[in-house]
Amino acid sequence: MNAEVKKKYKNITQEAVSIYLKFCESCQSKQKSKSKGLVIKPMVFSEMNSRCQVDLIDMQSQGDGEFRFIMVYQDHLTKFVQLRPLKTKRAEEVAKHLIDIFSIFGAPMILQSDNGREFVNKIIEDLKEMWDTLKIVHGKPRHSQSQGSVERANQDIQNMLITWMKTNNCKSWSEGLRFVQLMKNRAYHDGIKRSPYMAMFGTDVKIGLSSSLLPAEAVEKLTTEQELEEILQSVVTDYEQKDDHNVSDKGVNC
Repeated sequence: MNAEVKKKYKNITQEAVSIYLKFCESCQSKQKSKSKGLVIKPMVFSEMNSRCQVDLIDMQSQGDGEFRFIMVYQDHLTKFVQLRPLKTKRAEEVAKHLIDIFSIFGAPMILQSDNGREFVNKIIEDLKEMWDTLKIVHGKPRHSQSQGSVERANQDIQNMLITWMKTNNCKSWSEGLRFVQLMKNRAYHDGIKRSPYMAMFGTDVKIGLSSSLLPAEAVEKLTTEQELEEILQSVVTDYEQKDDHNVSDKGVNC
């Protein structure tokens, strides 16, 4: 929260942030549960896609139509996660979703799964059938240096999903996954001292014009590109006039 506040405001104390979080119902529901026996020391990799992990969250007790599981795919260097709703936990279905990810981000050198050696071996076999030049090494099951990170990510995802469903009065968690994925990746991560999105792409998440420095009231009324250009020109003109005024003041003082 402190990291996000500093991007837009000044003179906001940590005490003020703590008070806000204490009384924010949504924030309290997202609090991380205490974990025991997890390895805190992060595993260090020099490149994105060095080691990635695929894991499954069992949602059978809260089935959403045909969907019964959530596939969590995480890059261990950037902590960037990708989420997919699954109808089953068969390796074939997991492999199809992984191909979609690999075709955009590339395939990892090491693929790890905590669902068992046989499971990940079957995934790799199915991936080879769909992409015969692909070569992935199977990571150690329940790899101690990365297991804690993924378990914490899974818990965060479930907590955030519950909050999203409550906030939006929606029982379809499969619909909320794409929004939770964005929220998870844009949130500051204490382990890497930045957001996963920043670590992956080198920039903050853009949420359309709402991410710009344009006045909120002006952005709300925009409908066409021409109107946007006019506002941008107006902002530039105002900036240049203020700059000229400052130069003139300095000249008088001299």
